Amino acid sequence: MAKKQFKTESKRLLDLMINSVYTNREIFLRELISNASDALDKRYFKSLTENSSLTRGELEIRLEPNKENRTLVISDNGIGMTKDELENNLGTIAKSGTRAFKQEHADDEKMSEDMDVIGQFGVGFYSAFMVAKKITVLSRADGSEEAWLWESEGLDGYTVEPAEKDSVGTVITLYLKDNTDDENYDEFLETYTLRGLVRKYSDYIRYPIKMMIETSRLKKDESDHDNDECECEHDHDECECEHDHDECECDECKEEKEPEYETVVEDTTLNSMVPLWRRNKAELTDEDYNQFYTDKFHDYEKPLCHIHYNTEGAISYNSILYIPSAAPYNLYSKNYKRGLQLYSNGVMIMESCEDLLPEFFGFVKGLVDSSDISLNISREMLQQSRQMRAIANGLKKKIKSELEKLRDNERETYEKFFKTFGLSIKYGIYESYGMEADFLSDLLMYESAKENRMITLKEYVEALNENQTEIYYACGSSLDELKRMPTLKYLLDKGYDVLLMPDNVDEFALKMMNGFEGKPFRSITDKELNISTEDEKKEVEQKQEENKELLEAVKEVLSGKVCAVRLTNKLSDAPAALVSDGPVSLEMEKVLSDLPNGSEVKAERALELNPEHPAFVSLKKAMENRAEDEEKFKIFVELLYDQATLLAGLKIEDPYEFAKRISLLMAK
Repeated sequence: MAKKQFKTESKRLLDLMINSVYTNREIFLRELISNASDALDKRYFKSLTENSSLTRGELEIRLEPNKENRTLVISDNGIGMTKDELENNLGTIAKSGTRAFKQEHADDEKMSEDMDVIGQFGVGFYSAFMVAKKITVLSRADGSEEAWLWESEGLDGYTVEPAEKDSVGTVITLYLKDNTDDENYDEFLETYTLRGLVRKYSDYIRYPIKMMIETSRLKKDESDHDNDECECEHDHDECECEHDHDECECDECKEEKEPEYETVVEDTTLNSMVPLWRRNKAELTDEDYNQFYTDKFHDYEKPLCHIHYNTEGAISYNSILYIPSAAPYNLYSKNYKRGLQLYSNGVMIMESCEDLLPEFFGFVKGLVDSSDISLNISREMLQQSRQMRAIANGLKKKIKSELEKLRDNERETYEKFFKTFGLSIKYGIYESYGMEADFLSDLLMYESAKENRMITLKEYVEALNENQTEIYYACGSSLDELKRMPTLKYLLDKGYDVLLMPDNVDEFALKMMNGFEGKPFRSITDKELNISTEDEKKEVEQKQEENKELLEAVKEVLSGKVCAVRLTNKLSDAPAALVSDGPVSLEMEKVLSDLPNGSEVKAERALELNPEHPAFVSLKKAMENRAEDEEKFKIFVELLYDQATLLAGLKIEDPYEFAKRISLLMAK
């Protein structure tokens, strides 16, 4: 029979289908199984309209690898195809019989209730040419006595001729390509490979996918006399011999036998069929969810929590999301691959769809299943559609809502979550330039210096002192370092609380937030921090004036290092402290300087001295004797500056000179 050429731009388009549209050759099996599932759906739908006795339980998909012939057969007992349908559906690339069928029955209520067809673009079948040099399709349509055989070797066209088939359905036979140095096509004849691909892509097809699998099992002992039929007087369940009853003490059973195994071929269902996310939540337990998480995402620690979320409307989808107990080691690296598994009617389309999660929720694991997503000509290529954006937005809000419930109802678990993933929330605020601040700020938690526990910003604001109009915070490298900051004790003694922030991104995120509930943030090292009484202010101003000459001399010694030297009453028991007089804080300078490329951004440093500290008294004496011992005064000033630098968590410029100054002072 003469070959017929493919319609449309046949050769060029088919070549594109085979070599360009699909990036992973193993997905050919997913496509063919999806098409078979559609055929089963069509036959079942037809039986409903004809009041047939056919049940879903009679419908199945079957895989048959043959290593000797190097063929893989995918068969189904679905609706089958007539000669015209074979030519129209397989002879025209990008012609979808499934889509046409769905459009024909769009007004039938049973279509929406009982049929969720998968393939609607008509190119999935041709992905099989990635692994096959020849394909035959033997099909007999439901209600027809005729069968037809479609055959093609790809670009050269196809033939359709009469054939024999005893039952309704379709049998697709793939004649695999020859192996090359780079490609091993024999792997698609291995039962473990096929089973793995079904579990990966088609585990939730609603019909059983079956295959004969060779297994080994314990061989039944068929000897004339075994322990089960032993005629000795005692009961082997009550035998009093010291050893195992498999080696009975009676003469007939004395000889111990090694277990024997036999190889059998069993008909095995490869897929689970019922997705967990489509089951009623009331029927599921935490153990069910945790087991699914372990099996699906290969994490052997139980998740902190799960979110089972179903929504219907303009866009319908099911999802199961998990928040892990521990962060992946590479969560904050460029190598970390975030995203959710994406399914369409139980068929996995993408293993990691990044578009479904904002980056700040990138730690969430899970999946989404929707029949409403817009697919391009390949199920691997998603359109940036309104449906995708709607799903992503819905998941984003749902994750936040569940985290808020966790915060309010299971505080200990939420604190564990925030210690593990709080950095992602903070980066979300910073990297969005504050655009996500309103959305994420309620999830933030910080250590309260006053209460020694984690609190939210809302809790801080609710506990503000009378007349307090700002949120006080301190940034540093660790909680221990922050708790030793000179200014902290002063604020705590005054009854104010301070939020301790040990992460590098903290202060940058606060700058993007621009306050919370109308209350601006104020660093306790900011020169604008002002909680002193009027009497205290006057006292400091008076001492400032009295020591004007001293302060000018100190500034002269530190020329180029500080922009100002002044007295303060906020240092409690510390002799000196560095503060920032500009928009860049000392903590920002430290973070930026630690970056791989380094940064030339510097804070405008001011040195504040505690006039009540004994060191200030010694400084004044050194000033009085400056004419006689200029070096001692400079040593005092430099040491106070170095101390303040260390207390601020910054590196001193010259450790050698620092040590030398201490030695010189000790020698005087």
